[in-house]
Amino acid sequence: MAACSVGLLTRVPLCAQGRGQVHRPICRLLSCPGTVAADLKRQEQPSGNVETGSEDSVLRKRFSEVQKERREEAQRTVLINCPNKISEKKFLKYLSQYGPINNHFFYESFGLHAVVEFRQKGSVASLQDAACTPSLGTEAAVPFRSRFFSVKLKNPSTSEKSSIQRSGQSPPSSKKLFELLCYAESIDDQLNTLLKASQITEENAKLRHLTCSLIEDIAAAYFPYCTVRPFGSSVNSFGKLGCDLDMFLDLDETGRLNAQKTSENFRMEFQVKNVPSERIATQKILSVIGECLDHFGPGCVGVQKILNARCPLVRFSHQASGFQCDLTTNNRIALKSSELLYIYGTLDSRRRSPPILPTLDSLKTLAAEEDKCIIEDHNCTFTSDLNRIEPSGNTETLELLLKEFFEYFGNFAFNKNSINIRQGREQNKPDSSPLHIQNPFETSLNVSKNVNQSQMQKFVDLARESAWILQQEDKDGPSPSSNQPWGLAALLLPSVSNSRSLAKKKGKKPASERIKNLLDSIKSNNTENSINTSGKRTISTQA
Repeated sequence: MAACSVGLLTRVPLCAQGRGQVHRPICRLLSCPGTVAADLKRQEQPSGNVETGSEDSVLRKRFSEVQKERREEAQRTVLINCPNKISEKKFLKYLSQYGPINNHFFYESFGLHAVVEFRQKGSVASLQDAACTPSLGTEAAVPFRSRFFSVKLKNPSTSEKSSIQRSGQSPPSSKKLFELLCYAESIDDQLNTLLKASQITEENAKLRHLTCSLIEDIAAAYFPYCTVRPFGSSVNSFGKLGCDLDMFLDLDETGRLNAQKTSENFRMEFQVKNVPSERIATQKILSVIGECLDHFGPGCVGVQKILNARCPLVRFSHQASGFQCDLTTNNRIALKSSELLYIYGTLDSRRRSPPILPTLDSLKTLAAEEDKCIIEDHNCTFTSDLNRIEPSGNTETLELLLKEFFEYFGNFAFNKNSINIRQGREQNKPDSSPLHIQNPFETSLNVSKNVNQSQMQKFVDLARESAWILQQEDKDGPSPSSNQPWGLAALLLPSVSNSRSLAKKKGKKPASERIKNLLDSIKSNNTENSINTSGKRTISTQA
């Protein structure tokens, strides 16, 4: 997932400066109502000069501010397993006796569940005081006070039948998505449709933060004042419905090393256990949390303690939410990576790379003193204030950016070059791995280390064929009104992998090689067209 996200961010546009200005069409923003990105976009107006503080400038929330709001919201929220035949009106009336309700929604995951957010945190405690441990007959219940409840009907036969609207927590089927793409009016429209159909919704985001909050309640039994924070695709604005939920157990408040400074001649410290290394401490902590989740965590099943990995973790399924979860600790760099991607995702609705998005080094130069961040001797400093970043002057359409992405990476020299996020450029590859994308913070690491040669070749094949298909559609003209798949729908049809295997059997050159030759010809024509009237090139293109 990290490799894919970083790869998208490092695309270098071809012929971006050589063309005449492409007027960007008015199209839907790449965020559906209710998401964090959409909340930010709704605040945006024609931007003024942020540095001068003009009246038409708009403040955008920092990553930390958004996460703080989500966390506080989750702490006022409960998760309730409900019977299918329940009256929504009576259910909400019953809960309202414990306090005003801000919002709620229902969804399906191993039964009907309700997510209910109260206006005040004290309402949750009142509901907990009214709840009881269930009687299970021949089995024994492990008593546990949490914010995950089950509601029972005392008189099921007298309950009202009501049609409860359920919030979808899964992406649309391939068939449904294919139909949506075919009926779109343009490739820009298809891209917007694809994102709207698959990205994390407001309800799904609430459920993710609530799940982290519920796990935090369990961890707090051993580590008071700990925090379980979501990171990765759940919060970086690049997530999609159905993606895993990555969690980070933050123990900074529990084991504060920086005691309050006093003028007295005493320093009070906690008595603690000592272990040989921080890694061993991490393994022990996660081992205990894993046991607790397995034995006492409601809805937590399939718990695996993967403690010998480079980054030790506990993996489990949270049945009530439907999420596959990975819990780590001592992983603050991953949290900074999420913040960086969040900034990239909210700076420009098209979410692509320089010159649309600034490099990490340029974000570092904009950092204030409060942004300074050193984690394990790695410099993770960059500005967290989106309002300090100048908007991009790039006006290319989504369709054009997509074509250039496929063209660039279809011809990228992966055998000798790697991708540098900090500087937004390619560089010599330091090892023999099929794909090398430098970790922007731990620069000696390759975030795409797990990509093998077969996967790498498949990506190149698909990029080349996709570029060719889109190029042909430019010549023949798009056909949104026809019954034939076009644009993104045509790209989703399986073809390259089949054509490669078929070509091998017949002893012919694979289709991707033929397509590469055609793309070279296209690039040559594009370069010739980019020479201005004075005979000088306006861009430099590297293959």
